[in-house]
Amino acid sequence: MVDESLALALGLTAKEYRVITGAIGRVPTYTELGMYSVMWSEHCSYKHSRRIIAQYPKKGPTVLQGPGENAGGVRITKDVAVLMKIESHNHPSMVEPYQGAATGVGGILRDIFTMGARPIALMDSLRFGPLNSAKTRRIFSGVVSGIGGYGNCIGIPTVGGEIEFAPSYTHNCLVNALALGVIDPKHLTRGKARGPGNLVVYMGAPTGRDGIHGASLLASQGFGEKKKKTHGGGISAVQVADPFLEKLLMEASIDLCRMGLLVGMQDMGAAGLTCSTCEMSAKGRAGMDVNLDRVPLRTSGMNPYEMMLSETQERMLLTVEPRKLAAVRKTVAKYGIPLVVIGHVRAGGRVRLWRHGKMIVDLPAASVTDSVPMCPLPRRVRLRAPKAPWVPSLRDPAKALIRLLSTPSLGSKKAVWRQYDHMVRTNTMILPGSDAAVLRLKGTDKLIALSTDGPGRLCAADPFVGGALAMAESARNVACAGARPVAFTNGLNFPNPDREGNLWRFSEVVRGIALAARKLSTPVVSGNVSFYNEHGAKGIDPTPIIGMLGVMDGWKPVAQWFAREGDAVVWLGPRRGSLNASAYQEAMTGRSGGRPMPVAWRIEKAVQRILVESAKRGIVSSAHDASDGGILVALAECCVSGADADMPLLGCRVAMRAAGNRLDEFLFGEAPSRVILSLPESVLDEFGRLCAGTPWAVIGRVGGDRLSVSVDDRERVGLPVARLAEARSRPLAFL
Repeated sequence: MVDESLALALGLTAKEYRVITGAIGRVPTYTELGMYSVMWSEHCSYKHSRRIIAQYPKKGPTVLQGPGENAGGVRITKDVAVLMKIESHNHPSMVEPYQGAATGVGGILRDIFTMGARPIALMDSLRFGPLNSAKTRRIFSGVVSGIGGYGNCIGIPTVGGEIEFAPSYTHNCLVNALALGVIDPKHLTRGKARGPGNLVVYMGAPTGRDGIHGASLLASQGFGEKKKKTHGGGISAVQVADPFLEKLLMEASIDLCRMGLLVGMQDMGAAGLTCSTCEMSAKGRAGMDVNLDRVPLRTSGMNPYEMMLSETQERMLLTVEPRKLAAVRKTVAKYGIPLVVIGHVRAGGRVRLWRHGKMIVDLPAASVTDSVPMCPLPRRVRLRAPKAPWVPSLRDPAKALIRLLSTPSLGSKKAVWRQYDHMVRTNTMILPGSDAAVLRLKGTDKLIALSTDGPGRLCAADPFVGGALAMAESARNVACAGARPVAFTNGLNFPNPDREGNLWRFSEVVRGIALAARKLSTPVVSGNVSFYNEHGAKGIDPTPIIGMLGVMDGWKPVAQWFAREGDAVVWLGPRRGSLNASAYQEAMTGRSGGRPMPVAWRIEKAVQRILVESAKRGIVSSAHDASDGGILVALAECCVSGADADMPLLGCRVAMRAAGNRLDEFLFGEAPSRVILSLPESVLDEFGRLCAGTPWAVIGRVGGDRLSVSVDDRERVGLPVARLAEARSRPLAFL
């Protein structure tokens, strides 16, 4: 029986059920209620976050498409644009690591090519619990294999990303995948249904029972809670991936867009046919009549509820003018992909579904997509940073450095990257392991840089400052590569928004990101919000993942590792750091606390300008952002991180003055806007003129096979670079 109790079982609230019955003027059918349940879930409706993220700047001189479509992006030249999007697949990856990660990659790729763009790069941002747990190692290994398996099979390079490990993610890993594609703007295709009489066409894999209620229950409910009945036949909510079919689907989709054969196209991702039929209708201010008898099925006996809520992968919904159907069929037939006309576009804005000659759904599309009652804005909460733990006196900086480099978060990720093909399509110019990935745009003189950052530890200490720091570091990373930051995408990973203080933390992180975006003139073009990342009442640290895009106009990119014997080593930016919420503090005490240092925007913008201009002039050999672990870890990484990209190791000899700062704060303290560069001595005067008004100093020389660091005329670290490289390689050696 369809009533309020069923609505509650499907994840709707009593208020939402009353709104539904009021909107349609009757009790919904079973299938209709299921459609509302997935579209009004947090995952699809953003009912907690929509009004909060509205404060992001979305416009800019190069923005081609902002938030609201499958992906967003910017114009690079008149004939070349770049689209990008980041999405999370956290809950599925925790349940079934390989398939959860693989289908996360498949889904984010479809967001790109459903708009007609050719994907050219993938990145991933991952979070796991400590690796001393066999369960965590199993999940970590499965996720890495799923990302590599899907990306390698479909032929899209995974060019970088980042991985961190912390207790916060023990019971709820984070798997955020970013995809980037290129397109001629005149071929851009949006997810709209327009023109009464135009055909509704199903393309791709037959529909099965996999993924039913993946959006409404798995992605909108934390782990460790009593699971709600799915009414989905007891099938797993984790989808199954087929990268070989997706490769064919990608080529067919790009061809259809390039040939101008489509009115609109939408990926059947979260909420499947429900999402694609209702969203395309609502965006185009039209309706649809769809005959479910024509929908290809992989599993016999499926009912309309299951068909509409299935999240089977590798499926697309197209709207096509009747006169172009033959050309569409001919194009798709080349790839051997199923293509079926299942309905037509109609006037009036209603989605109507038919089964065995009977109309079983008749809903206003806009009510399904846009009428969910918004949750109240968060009540202001006084947030207190976790108390900073007592840090023991630093006795042996060299030993502390080895300890930090041996942690999984700061150690080498080469064991992960070697499982990914990062050179396929031959666009990759800087291999994984540097601050940012760099790719060329074939047919132009432009290069693009990509970076992801997500400082959960800092956002737990101070959400507003942490959000701003995430943006600043991601932009600084692409600037280190020599690129001008131009736009960003973001994945916001948070716990249950209904628990005390969580939605306020979310709003503070968003406020920090929005402020930074305005300061840096980098609008948002796409994004994703993922709530309910928790186990029982224990939530993850607030973890915004920023994917930053930068552009270079033809000059040579810069990697983070030392590249030339005899170069001067330069410290650019402020000297003072803090141990609050630092990697050193956490490594030495097992806890993190205190408020991190905020961004000084005048200095941050100056540092980024200097980095880009130095690369443009060709006077810098390497540049590396000093973030987790402070200046000493940054110096060590400059010496040895090139090994991750099969580059030779180069040591350096450095001498610095602590200027009254505590030794541990000076060497391991963290602060924004600090970079270690290397450049020829012959260009130091020119570099100094670029830095007018911004702190900088020559602190040493590149060369040899040791890292030697003296502070106040006393050598504090003297280690072979081979020893540093060995320490970094240790944490993930089990892969």
